[in-house]
Amino acid sequence: MISEYGGALGRRRSLPARLLASPARRLDWVLLLAVLALSVIGALLVYSATRADGSEAFLKKHLLNLAIGLALGGVTTALDYRLLRAYAPIVYGAACLGLAVVLTPVGATVNGSHSWIVVGGGFQIQPSEFAKVGMVVLLAMILGEPRDGEIGPGRRDILLALALAALPAGLVMLQPDLGTTLVFATVIIGVLAMSGAPKRWVGGLVGAAMSLALTVWSLHLLKPYQVHRFTAFADPSADPQGAGYNAQQARIAVGSGGVFGNGLFHGEQTNGHFVPEQHTDFIFTVAGEELGFVGAALIIALLGVVLWRGLRIAREAADVFGGLVATGVVCWLAFQTFENIGMTVGIMPITGLPLPFVSYGGSASFANFVALGLLQTVHLRHNPYD
Repeated sequence: MISEYGGALGRRRSLPARLLASPARRLDWVLLLAVLALSVIGALLVYSATRADGSEAFLKKHLLNLAIGLALGGVTTALDYRLLRAYAPIVYGAACLGLAVVLTPVGATVNGSHSWIVVGGGFQIQPSEFAKVGMVVLLAMILGEPRDGEIGPGRRDILLALALAALPAGLVMLQPDLGTTLVFATVIIGVLAMSGAPKRWVGGLVGAAMSLALTVWSLHLLKPYQVHRFTAFADPSADPQGAGYNAQQARIAVGSGGVFGNGLFHGEQTNGHFVPEQHTDFIFTVAGEELGFVGAALIIALLGVVLWRGLRIAREAADVFGGLVATGVVCWLAFQTFENIGMTVGIMPITGLPLPFVSYGGSASFANFVALGLLQTVHLRHNPYD
């Protein structure tokens, strides 16, 4: 009788233990809460930047994009990342196919870049955002599986990875989308460096990238609007009503916020729509003007938390493949963060990259939350026996 009661009591006590051991309990909640906080702040900033016309259409669509993104992130988290080894070629192939379709008459041009596919209902797809996912998992698959007797990837693996990465990078350059091309380059160098590849390969790749950039510039292979963006970055005051307008107005908006800002929804630059594309590429100007240095620093700190947790997940991954997946995601998000904020404050040229988890956008939001899901699924299975 006592043993039966004790057994029942033991079963009753096992429920909390099962809850504590559930996948939701084992999520990286610091990472997740940082992303959710960025998403909430981003939604407020998007609303502030688009409410002047009296419509809430942008806010509603942004919230819908966030909901879809969270769902995609949840699905990715639930998947065992180790299965991506088998599906990485399919993800890569689908990414390349999408990039190729963009270059056909099906593709649409937005802001000088032929990077979009219009699907109707006011929705557009930017395949280059999803190609970032394909690039990460493909590089991790090839460089994360050393051959017998090798500590890191061998020459054949490195050459294969570079050759396959060159295809989507080349397709993106044809759009042309310089910002995404730079993201690809950062991911390639970062994953290669962390894979254990010889330092001469990493150094050679960096040198080759710099040489290629100088060649493209010297041969005038960039589009006129891209050249104007670089020259405006060097001296925005040289053409304040033309190529330097965006950079000039962005600096004015950020600088006018001071320490504590002018108050949410009370930014004169924001309400007057002086900064173009303020809800997307220049969302950080809204934070600088309305939330001031304190609010802008909070956003930077939250993005720093995301990158810190991503690096921690990469370090504690159960295998090299998982570590390289997390590394690729961190390189991707880190470069976009630095470039977006940098172009806003005038230390980087304007490339049109959105601020992760903050800027308005469908494809970018979906890809960012898939990236979050990749980090979470690697974290959930950092124990090889999970």
